[in-house]
Amino acid sequence: MDLSKENLCPHYENCGGCNTQHLPYKQQLEEKKAMVLDLFSKNDLPTNNYEGIIPSPSNFNYRNKMEFSFGDLEKDGELQLGMHPRGRRFDVVTVDQCKLVDEDFGLILETILRFARKNEFTKYHIKTRNGFLRNLIIRKGFYTGEILINLVTTSQNNHDFQQLTEQLKNLQLKGRIVGFLQTINDDYSDTINCDKLITHLGRDYYYDKLLDTEFKIKVFSFFQPNTRGAEKIYEVAQKYLGQVANKTVFDLYCGAGTIAQTIAKNANKVIGIEIVEEAVAMARENAKQKQLTNFAYIAGDILNIISEINDQPDVIIIDPPRPGIHPKVLDEIIDFKSPEIIYISCNPKSLVRDLIPLTETGYQIKSFTNIDMFPHTKHLETVVHLVKA
Repeated sequence: MDLSKENLCPHYENCGGCNTQHLPYKQQLEEKKAMVLDLFSKNDLPTNNYEGIIPSPSNFNYRNKMEFSFGDLEKDGELQLGMHPRGRRFDVVTVDQCKLVDEDFGLILETILRFARKNEFTKYHIKTRNGFLRNLIIRKGFYTGEILINLVTTSQNNHDFQQLTEQLKNLQLKGRIVGFLQTINDDYSDTINCDKLITHLGRDYYYDKLLDTEFKIKVFSFFQPNTRGAEKIYEVAQKYLGQVANKTVFDLYCGAGTIAQTIAKNANKVIGIEIVEEAVAMARENAKQKQLTNFAYIAGDILNIISEINDQPDVIIIDPPRPGIHPKVLDEIIDFKSPEIIYISCNPKSLVRDLIPLTETGYQIKSFTNIDMFPHTKHLETVVHLVKA
């Protein structure tokens, strides 16, 4: 279903969380498709093997994670908890009826905001470095319904959250809260760093699934924000990957290992590399739980590690962050002369930049597909299957 102008999200005009909700969803898909094909064509990359754009299975309530900010709409105004309005990065508008997440998120947000206002908690001010409340992160397993709540504060108030814990426990939710945590973050920047983690209720992780493969996800672990959309990405990647029973697979920028553990569990050998140590620890733990003895994970910068690997890959899976692949890492990847590469990208611009040297050194784009992971925004994913000529 598409939203008409009359029933747009009530926060849409003031919130910067999404920016194309006023357009029919079919039009959003067409515009994203045209943008990708135009980028390819302008950079002399072939488009004849384009397999189209796959819609998100859900247009609304699709996000399994949301990071909200504490702040105000006007100087020294009433405390807000939500998103930054478009073009106003220092202001915050409360979004307790956000349509990108399910109703449980709104109920939790409303409960915590009401508690914070009642106790006259102050927002953290990045310029003065004073204040208590910074962020609220809510995560929910799409298939399990398990909910993890993480309240990010400074150490400037040693408040006892037992009363709030009881209020959260008594909420009538569709899901089930398995953990209520408090992250102490005294860093001066906007980045969420964990100086100390306090568990007020339950545990610091939850479980969810991708294509019937279960994963343990810790409070700061990366997990694709649109669960069913991620499954569409992995289905395309699995189709491009084909049979891997006798193959060695490199899983670069592997995160918590979700991609290879979902689509390449039968490979002869999988080597994953990731710079975030906590993600590597989760990848190892998830592999151990699945008894995947053919998986090896290395923590560190790919730039420093990839040249030291002696194995020869049959397939390289690449899922880099938005900036794409570091040029020196890309040179190392090219030098491996892997017969196949599966490139999963969340940024068409950096993807095209990286595809140019790959195609110039003998790789051909066999197929590529777009997947809309984030309806009502400009973002989308692309999966490219490259083969060595």
